[in-house]
Amino acid sequence: MVLESLFSPFIIKRKPWEMLAAGALYSVISFFLAYMVFRSAASMLMVFFIVMAALPIFFTTIKSEEEIDNVFSNEWAMLKEHTKVIDFLILFFVGVTATLALLYVFLPSEMVDQIFSLQTQTITHINSGATSTAALKNILLNNVKVMFFSFIFSFIFGTGALFILTWNASVVAAAIGAFIKNELAIAASSVGLTGVAAYFSAFSFGFLRYLLHGIPEMLSYWIAGLAGGIISVAVIKHHLGKEKILFDASQLMLIAMGILIVAGIMEVYLTPLFF
Repeated sequence: MVLESLFSPFIIKRKPWEMLAAGALYSVISFFLAYMVFRSAASMLMVFFIVMAALPIFFTTIKSEEEIDNVFSNEWAMLKEHTKVIDFLILFFVGVTATLALLYVFLPSEMVDQIFSLQTQTITHINSGATSTAALKNILLNNVKVMFFSFIFSFIFGTGALFILTWNASVVAAAIGAFIKNELAIAASSVGLTGVAAYFSAFSFGFLRYLLHGIPEMLSYWIAGLAGGIISVAVIKHHLGKEKILFDASQLMLIAMGILIVAGIMEVYLTPLFF
């Protein structure tokens, strides 16, 4: 396939920044294809198209990570090697999120409302929750559920977590885009240099407000997905009986849980202080 040939999974670990370009390119193509092909289901189609484009890279990567578990005997060395994968997974997420957020801001409202209809409903549901310790509990429970599904989807489908994470990227992008549009509407009431400054601050605040806790959340989901994918490949290759593979996967899940707790605390108590 044409898109697959643009980014090599064998080089991407050495050049993780290429995943920013991959996320951006896949998102733009998927956005317009979803809008042109089936507008009534464009919200989900866009996510599916991004997943389809990225699937070859992620499948090859997950497969190679399982092989690494059989090569390295030291747990620290394995985790260090996995970190390289996590880097480009996060960059892919940032590429998708930033691109979709920019499309949300600059494209006509009619098109945006059609494409991001389900994402907007999800944001409305999330924002309807309470803001307190109860909110932290609800956020953590929801995030743990997403992390669990990232693990299960990857275990069952190999790279199934890619769908959950791409969907979350589209939701975060819609939230960022809505925030930026709101700030730009406020800035439009002013003129001159003040208006220009407000224009640019809207973009920086929009991204920072949601990525401040969004990146740690996505990081935990990626790690859980990586753990599930490693076990999935191990089952296929009949390597599941090897103790170090299960130990490696359990370590990854513990790390993911720790990051998820930190992200939840940031979302409830830290982000509101700045935004």
